[in-house]
Amino acid sequence: MFRTLGGGDLATNRAQRSHPHAVTELCEEGSRIYATALRTGRVARVDAQDAPCLTEFALLHPDPEDPDWLRPVLPAIALAQRLSPIEREITERRRLSIELADAFEPFMSLSTQAAATSDSLTLLEGGDRINAALNLATSQCQTEVLTIQPSDRMSERSVMRGLERDRPLIERGVRIRTLYQHTARYSPEKLAYAAHLADGKAEYRTIDELVERLIICDETVAFIPIRDDQQVALELRHPGLVRYLIKVFEFIWSRAVPLSMGGRYETTPDGLTDIQHSIAKLLVEGHVDEAIARRLGMNVRTCRAHIAKLAQALGSGSRAQLGYLIAQSGILSKDSTAPGRGPTR
Repeated sequence: MFRTLGGGDLATNRAQRSHPHAVTELCEEGSRIYATALRTGRVARVDAQDAPCLTEFALLHPDPEDPDWLRPVLPAIALAQRLSPIEREITERRRLSIELADAFEPFMSLSTQAAATSDSLTLLEGGDRINAALNLATSQCQTEVLTIQPSDRMSERSVMRGLERDRPLIERGVRIRTLYQHTARYSPEKLAYAAHLADGKAEYRTIDELVERLIICDETVAFIPIRDDQQVALELRHPGLVRYLIKVFEFIWSRAVPLSMGGRYETTPDGLTDIQHSIAKLLVEGHVDEAIARRLGMNVRTCRAHIAKLAQALGSGSRAQLGYLIAQSGILSKDSTAPGRGPTR
């Protein structure tokens, strides 16, 4: 009979190749033969041919006195032989894990800060996604909603959508404060909207000039647009940024006029209306008609009509001369143009 260098014959090797399994899944025949060998002290080699896994896993070894017999390796010894390389590998991997942790530890705090910043800024693209985020934020709001709404023409759909979002807030006792431009006083839609919610928990004020929209829920989340078409916005949840925007809102709010106080822009002692004072200030700062109209919440044609009246009042024959006359007249330094001046109270 031909034997291999490992001590097995060709038939046994063929059996091993067709009899693969892990030591933790000892086959039924192997278990039976190993148990017999442990009870009797040995087992015939020919009887173990159906379980070559026993020699492969070193659970049986040749009897040094009779090669036709196999003797069992004690379970405790076999277990120790199997566990030893596993324990060495565990020890090596534990050492490697400690080295990796030490190598990356200096960067962990930086990663945490970056993750916090990323989580606190969310880009919202598209009106549907923006409205969904706003609806979620307002549904979770418990104390107060602050909004800055530069004037534009509100459609009936916009009015209804706003009422659907704000009415539940009022019913939950959430306070709403909204800032408009003075031109909102001439908007039937905005006046009607304010009237629907004017029950003590909703307050509306106007000021001559606003820059961009802003919505803040409690002191946790704020929304700002980042594109003129209002189709892209940022959702801000960084506590420092939200606190800063609240301070900006409070600064403007303290200088604004309650919507319920007065309606028309009346002529001041210098012959100019409040809105013309605001336009004069922006003209001197170098803004073009379109920018002035946008910041004051009116269309360009109305803005140019006011500029024409301003030029007539000051006796100006050109745009360049108008800026000079505004600066020379001193109208911008009068008490009537102090911040927050609105319709006559």
